[in-house]
Amino acid sequence: MKRLDKFLADMNIGTRSQVKSEIRKGIVTVNNRPVTQPDYKISEEDVIAYKGNILQNQTYFYYMLNKPAGVITATRDQNEKTVLSLFQNTATKNLFPVGRLDKDTEGLLIITNDGPLGHKLLSPKYHIAKTYYVKIRDRLSDEDCNRLENGIDIGEKNLTRPAKIKRIDEFTLYMTITEGKYHQIKRMFEKVSNQVVYLKRVSMGNLSLDESLKPGEYRPLTAQEISCLKNFT
Repeated sequence: MKRLDKFLADMNIGTRSQVKSEIRKGIVTVNNRPVTQPDYKISEEDVIAYKGNILQNQTYFYYMLNKPAGVITATRDQNEKTVLSLFQNTATKNLFPVGRLDKDTEGLLIITNDGPLGHKLLSPKYHIAKTYYVKIRDRLSDEDCNRLENGIDIGEKNLTRPAKIKRIDEFTLYMTITEGKYHQIKRMFEKVSNQVVYLKRVSMGNLSLDESLKPGEYRPLTAQEISCLKNFT
């Protein structure tokens, strides 16, 4: 455990007396909550932010990646380009992707070294909602839409959990699922004699993809976004 004012001084925010003054102004947050006591005790797991900027002297790191097509969701591979190979000039030791997106699927992917949180985010018991932007080959009938939303047999032990579909037009829609079976959305549409031609994850729980990120770009999560992640579970 370390005092908050000492941590800020070690991060070159100012002298010990200067950082005490800054803390008392309420512009320093711990886990997204303002702390005004200079002697407040923090641990390595706490997320500290000064004027909204996370101070990266911590055990755990969290990034949002807009995964491009053509890159596999893995930490390393002898033959394929991986999502971690996109992290230029960033220490990638112990970082891993939370969950998987198919090679041809784009969109939101969380990259972290927080193993316990990653495990919880992927645990089936939490049923975290994941929303995808989907383009399909054929028009989707009301009957097939109902089948997809109510649960469908894709060859697993149980039917898929209820899904939610929001149509954009005849060939595009948003689809929200609360599980992550292998190629799940593609397999679901195959079961109604249709085909996914483009797939992009746009949100996971309360965390939405930053649309300013181009495919292949990433950024650290804000203190508020990290708090959202931790509140999933």
